[in-house]
Amino acid sequence: MSSRKGRNEAARVVREQLAREQRRRRAVWVSAAAVAVLVIAGLIGWSVFAGQRSADYTAPTGANDAGTGIVAGSGPVTVDVYEDFICPACKQFEETTGPTLATLVAEGRARVIYHPVAYLDRFSTTRYSTRASAASGCAAEGGRYREYAAALFARQPPEGGPGLDDDTLVEIAAEVGIDRDGFASCLREGTFTPWTEHVTEEASRAGVTSTPTVRVDGEPVADRSPAGITAAVEAAGR
Repeated sequence: MSSRKGRNEAARVVREQLAREQRRRRAVWVSAAAVAVLVIAGLIGWSVFAGQRSADYTAPTGANDAGTGIVAGSGPVTVDVYEDFICPACKQFEETTGPTLATLVAEGRARVIYHPVAYLDRFSTTRYSTRASAASGCAAEGGRYREYAAALFARQPPEGGPGLDDDTLVEIAAEVGIDRDGFASCLREGTFTPWTEHVTEEASRAGVTSTPTVRVDGEPVADRSPAGITAAVEAAGR
């Protein structure tokens, strides 16, 4: 009898262990499923939010159909230029290669789309990248995007400071021939701040991770010198 009792007791212990293991496995699966549901819900929620945020903007005059940049020219080859107005390398690019892009546009060889992204807000104390990009939208609305962008790069503030204040941004606009009052109203009302967010978000979605980035007919260009850009446009146009 004691041997049978021992066997019964051992069987009972095994059954309890199996039951505990089954309960543990169910709990793990339930937790994993709950986490998966939360992750999926979060991703869906973020997609909806980002889509709504990206769609709630007004593009300035001269923007491309996607609203992600300002178009110059109508040549057969498309050159996308992604720049941040506080980026020192972007300033250097504009100084060395900006005239070449202008020539390619003037000669009807290229269609250049300028994307004023706001990646570097952390390098100023007043979100200067966003403010300058939004200001460039006001300049585009006034028909002077390129002139204004060149002036911003010429007076680029150092990283780590406040950047140019709004009064200075308005003054620069007036200097390049934009109506002062209209520009000031556009800037101070934040008319193109949502557009700046859209431009920046879409650049990130397109895989742009640094500035300046140049793509010719969608292909990245490593050599951003005047000769490199010209060669890339010529190759794409063949």
